[in-house]
Amino acid sequence: MQILKTPVIVSLLFLITTFACSNKTTNTMQYKNFTFSPFGENTFVLYDETNEAVIIDPGNFHPNENELLDEFIEEHNLKPVQILATHNHLDHLFGAKYVADKYSIGLACHKDDLFWINEFMNTAKRYGLEEAQNPPQPEKYFQHGDIFKFGNTELEIIHVPGHSQGGVAFYYKPSGLLFCGDILFQGSVGRSDFPGGNHEQLIGGIKEKLLTLPDPTIVFSGHGPSSTIGAEKRNNPFLR
Repeated sequence: MQILKTPVIVSLLFLITTFACSNKTTNTMQYKNFTFSPFGENTFVLYDETNEAVIIDPGNFHPNENELLDEFIEEHNLKPVQILATHNHLDHLFGAKYVADKYSIGLACHKDDLFWINEFMNTAKRYGLEEAQNPPQPEKYFQHGDIFKFGNTELEIIHVPGHSQGGVAFYYKPSGLLFCGDILFQGSVGRSDFPGGNHEQLIGGIKEKLLTLPDPTIVFSGHGPSSTIGAEKRNNPFLR
């Protein structure tokens, strides 16, 4: 059937097409996972349609890892605006100085984890990693329930101490994504034998603040594979 394109119909089609195209600019946050350093640490680059990006736990340690990170950012024409730390243990901040200097951005974390930045080089030396670079001092601090915004994206800050006192997770509600560092793993939880660790506090926080999220929520941990909240409820022996 042929449609006669009268001026009125053409105008209506233009309006409908314009409206449909405008809907495509709604938030479409994406992420890229890198596994860096001898510790096998998961670093995440989050970005959306504005091309603004944040880097969660930059663990890039070797020069080739810096190159991999830079190549991805350049290929996608991204503009990093912040380093976000789930916590400040050294393996999650190996690349913080490099990223901060390269992209002229600052570090944001929970204030209760400042201890680990101040102890960074001492900790690195105990692991025989004298070549590690001291991370920058934080320029922003999170509190539980804060919303961090970049581009058109909003991340909810969930404070779950116990692995470290300033441990936080970043929750992206629209897609059900949780970036939780070393708080929760597939079939396990973070260790609590470091200074500031507390196993009971960690388990209580996970049950109260994370397991209450929808079951399909994807859990991205600081090491190892991803999981879901539902799978951890059913299978994690530490959470029964």
